[in-house]
Amino acid sequence: MKFSIITWDVFLYLLKGAGLSLLIAVISVFFGTILGTLGAAAKLSKNKILNLLANVYVEVIRGTPMMMQITFAYLAMPAIISLIFGKSVRFNPLITGIVAISLNSGAYTTELIRSGINGVDRGQFEAADTLGLTYRQKMTMVILPQAFKNILPPLVSEFVTLIKDSSLLSTIGVVELMKSATTVGANFYAYIPPLTVASGIYLVLNLIISYASKKLEKRLALSD
Repeated sequence: MKFSIITWDVFLYLLKGAGLSLLIAVISVFFGTILGTLGAAAKLSKNKILNLLANVYVEVIRGTPMMMQITFAYLAMPAIISLIFGKSVRFNPLITGIVAISLNSGAYTTELIRSGINGVDRGQFEAADTLGLTYRQKMTMVILPQAFKNILPPLVSEFVTLIKDSSLLSTIGVVELMKSATTVGANFYAYIPPLTVASGIYLVLNLIISYASKKLEKRLALSD
């Protein structure tokens, strides 16, 4: 198996890739949550234009593979810009990948937050209206905090998924954990050891996050 190739330096190189995978997931779930909040508000809005835009966004993103979205953003978008403005452009792979994953996450988070808002007791809406709160105050001070508590488990699941999906960015040259493992494998002509170690790192990261999520859920449950 040649596991002797996994020296301390190689292991640190893989950990560096894991750190980038984690960073990509953190940034993407952050912006994805913002997009999801805006998307959910638009889908629940009585404004037909906002509602239509949100529905198109969600259906297009959820109806196409993330790999296609990443490839389109990295290869097709520069080509489209070049055709329009007549100038050759090239996107940064990491930034492009984060934008693509954030947009993807936003579409899925839109549905999570929308269902979370719909799951809030209607009495809370009525109480906020009785207090004379504006729509923005009602959502930010009363409804969204309760909705986020309800969607915490699926939101953590989305974060775990993004850590794994960050491996798709290896196809456009981002040296995250997957790319780091295949690079080591190519250098030593032995892919099983680095891919095995990389799989173990993914597993450990996801187990830690899941454990922390369960602890947080218990604390939130006690605070009710």
